[in-house]
Amino acid sequence: MCEYIIIAHLVYFVNSTLFTLFIDLVTIFLYITLSYYILCYNIFMRILALESSCDETALTILNAQADSLVLEKDQVYSQVDIHQQFGGVVPEVAARQHAETIIPLLSANIKSEEKVDYLAVTTGPGLITSLLLGVTAAKTLAYAKNTPLVTVNHMEGHIYSNWLSNDELVKNANKYFPSLVLIVSGGHTELVLMKGHGDYQLLGSTVDDAVGEAFDKVAKLLDLGYPGGPIVSQRANDGDCSIYDLPRPMINSGDYNFSFSGLKTAVLYTLERKKKINTEDVDNVCASFQNAVVDILVNKTMKAAQEFGVKSIMLAGGVAANNQLKESLQQEARIKDLPFFFPELKYSGDNAAMISVAAYYNILNKKNIISGKDLLSVAPQSNWQLFKK
Repeated sequence: MCEYIIIAHLVYFVNSTLFTLFIDLVTIFLYITLSYYILCYNIFMRILALESSCDETALTILNAQADSLVLEKDQVYSQVDIHQQFGGVVPEVAARQHAETIIPLLSANIKSEEKVDYLAVTTGPGLITSLLLGVTAAKTLAYAKNTPLVTVNHMEGHIYSNWLSNDELVKNANKYFPSLVLIVSGGHTELVLMKGHGDYQLLGSTVDDAVGEAFDKVAKLLDLGYPGGPIVSQRANDGDCSIYDLPRPMINSGDYNFSFSGLKTAVLYTLERKKKINTEDVDNVCASFQNAVVDILVNKTMKAAQEFGVKSIMLAGGVAANNQLKESLQQEARIKDLPFFFPELKYSGDNAAMISVAAYYNILNKKNIISGKDLLSVAPQSNWQLFKK
């Protein structure tokens, strides 16, 4: 009997020891896992970003961590009023305005002794002279502060403008990958398959004019002023899109490329045939043109969404401000039971906030981070093509 009692005590002691050891090992494992998560994915970062790719000088300070993106400061100085008299952006004038604005903008928003964890800057694509001002200011500040610099692609910034307007993407982005992104702006029209953060495949792009450029050129034909996109869209609201039967170039091309040059020319021929046009004619031309553009963009986007089996659709770029485009894409996405994301109006144009968010995800992926003497070699890339087929 005594032997059984001794054995029972030994078994209890061994089991207790093993159980305690097991608990200790589990605790250590959880501690290491949690620490790794905090270090890699939930670090609080303060990022100062600059944007100067075209005719806006912008600065943002972003406080970022895994489930939270908070803009501490966000300022945009626009040159639109200056360029209106020229009917478009004049690169030399834009560069001069950046030179006059960027140092006061920095001085007003960050003290010399103030700490940031990273600096970020738009490195391209864009106007080389405009980019040069932002890149020079950012790398100089990074070198002086001994702070890493993140070089950001402007188009990737436009994609991440969606994260500024949709908390769901910040918290659960992986749930919506792969996502189909339609980027539409004054200089770009691209369909991009976003498989994950920093993982892109270019499906198609414009073979001539960008869609925003086409809006501006049609506005010029109608003598509506610059920038043309918002004016054409506003006039289209009062027009009848069925009055003029304009073509839909490449809508059935079998690929995901776009063409808007022919559509613009069709508008020119329509106006030449009319000879004299009144206010109603202008409204109807604007409505017919915008309707053709939206048909092309939505048709190709939804075809690509079906072919590639995406889990969501995103809209990005300056033309994302177009209400008819947003409403048409949202309607089609709803029919296909696909989440549809688009940026707030204030983030659809060029801004530094989107650059700061793109920088944050580049940091997490350990991409495009430059420090020390390597900062001296940072240069603008006016034709930086991030997306590859």
